Amino acid sequence: MKRRSTATNTTTPPFLEGCRKKTKSVPKLSLCHELLSSSHTNESSVRILLNYTTSESDPEFAVQSILSLQTFFAVRLFGDGVPDFDLRPVFDDFLACLLDIASSPLCKFHRVRMAVLEAIMVFVKLTKRGAFDFALYQSLIQAIVYSSSLEDNLFLESLASNYFNYIDVRYFTFLAVNALCDALDKRISSGNNAVIEGDGPQASLDNSISKIHFILSHIPPLRDSDTCFEVWSDGFLSKEVNNQENPKLKEGKDGRDENVLSAKKRLKMKLKFTKAWMSFLKLPLSVGVYKEVLINLPQAVIPHLSKPNIDFLTKSYDVGGVVSVMALSGLFILMTEHGIEYPEFYQKLYALLVPSVFMARHRAKFFELLDICLKSPLLPAYLAAAFAKKLSRLSLVVPPSGALVIIALVHNLLRRHPSINCLVHQDSRGETYQDDTSPPESCSPDGNASVASDIAGGTRGVDVFNDKESDPLKSNAMRSSLWEIDMLRHHYCPPVYRFVLSLENDLTVRDKTTEMRVADFSSSSYSTIFKDEMRRRVKQVPLAFYKTTPTCLFSESDFPGWTFGCEQLKV
Repeated sequence: MKRRSTATNTTTPPFLEGCRKKTKSVPKLSLCHELLSSSHTNESSVRILLNYTTSESDPEFAVQSILSLQTFFAVRLFGDGVPDFDLRPVFDDFLACLLDIASSPLCKFHRVRMAVLEAIMVFVKLTKRGAFDFALYQSLIQAIVYSSSLEDNLFLESLASNYFNYIDVRYFTFLAVNALCDALDKRISSGNNAVIEGDGPQASLDNSISKIHFILSHIPPLRDSDTCFEVWSDGFLSKEVNNQENPKLKEGKDGRDENVLSAKKRLKMKLKFTKAWMSFLKLPLSVGVYKEVLINLPQAVIPHLSKPNIDFLTKSYDVGGVVSVMALSGLFILMTEHGIEYPEFYQKLYALLVPSVFMARHRAKFFELLDICLKSPLLPAYLAAAFAKKLSRLSLVVPPSGALVIIALVHNLLRRHPSINCLVHQDSRGETYQDDTSPPESCSPDGNASVASDIAGGTRGVDVFNDKESDPLKSNAMRSSLWEIDMLRHHYCPPVYRFVLSLENDLTVRDKTTEMRVADFSSSSYSTIFKDEMRRRVKQVPLAFYKTTPTCLFSESDFPGWTFGCEQLKV
């Protein structure tokens, strides 16, 4: 309903300043002022403003209606005043309108978005007489998650930046997310995993899961160093004494009292945090969300869980490829800091050593973790030898940047585990076998092959190491040698062969050398190698002088028995 009015001198309430346009908002301001200033208000006036509080309304009209109705209901329904009629049904309609706008494209306008968010959060506190109205807040989260609007992330960003600093809002957000994830999991188990059903617009399952991850990833974790917290509602934290009597309670920046969280509440917060994340990790995550979760889990989630669960990471570790590389960090933290056992860890880590890992986006972190995982002095000799040999074999096929990392890793393995120094120089003592059977092998109970065993298991010059074997114990690494590293002394890339030559004395003079920092080489690439070479000062430049101008690239004397010519085809 639109009407013209000449009441241009009407005083505008303070909360409407800056929210009107000169050409459109003036006719409606009189109705807003009448609703707020009159001591007797009929239901029709409220209904007229509700007609402007819809997702199809003009943004300015919607903002004015929301602000007016918010103040009206806060005073008449939850204040000391007595309403002229039953306001509860009209108030419920107003809340339904707010939830509809919150999940609509109208929230792309900042003023609309903030007006809706503030109104809902005010009534989250008022409807329970100061306590937190979880049902209303859950309806808000559910409306956003189930919506297909592209502006939902803007609304979630506003919610996170303005209200996730309150400890009670974080707590009830965990409850809402946990309930949503359980509902989605049941719906998927029943076979309905295409769309989310609801009264409003439908959203795809991946879109809803992505919003849930957005919410969880933007909630600040509860740290042990955090002492004082702000609360949005009353009753979540009890104040037994005032600030003068209890030094643990202090006034915040905006005048609101900050409260100390008890040990019981801390434990409860951790449990809700853990339940929300564990419920979320059960859902079928898209590739993009999956990778983001694996990146954030080690530092932002695992340290704050009440009881870390290894299932998600072990399943990710079994996927292979980049996903396994990204899961390694979280799995390593669970094993080293939380005492969780994973017997197949090193076997799966051994399987990750493929050429593609040297070109993965997260290769730098992977190589650093690989170096840490191989640092334990309790590592069996056969396992250290298998990793050294597998890495050496990969050095022949990976880019120069990968070869630099491999040299550093193998060097550290040889320094940490003297029992595998036999790989540097294996002496067969001239013994060979006349048949194809393998020589007798002496093995220790832990599977380590005796260092005194012969490497000449068959024909001289044949490497007995099986790089296709997935089990390090069966790879025959202890009976092989690191001839691949020696081959790198003739590598075509100068930094590679210079690096090999510089480490020749490290194994003989251990007191004067240290381990290599893998982090210095893990991020190398063709570009970084080229830039380093361009900065080097070359003192001597090799030159070639020819008495006559060369007519071919190779001369026949360089390749005895080969000719480089092209015979004429006879027709």
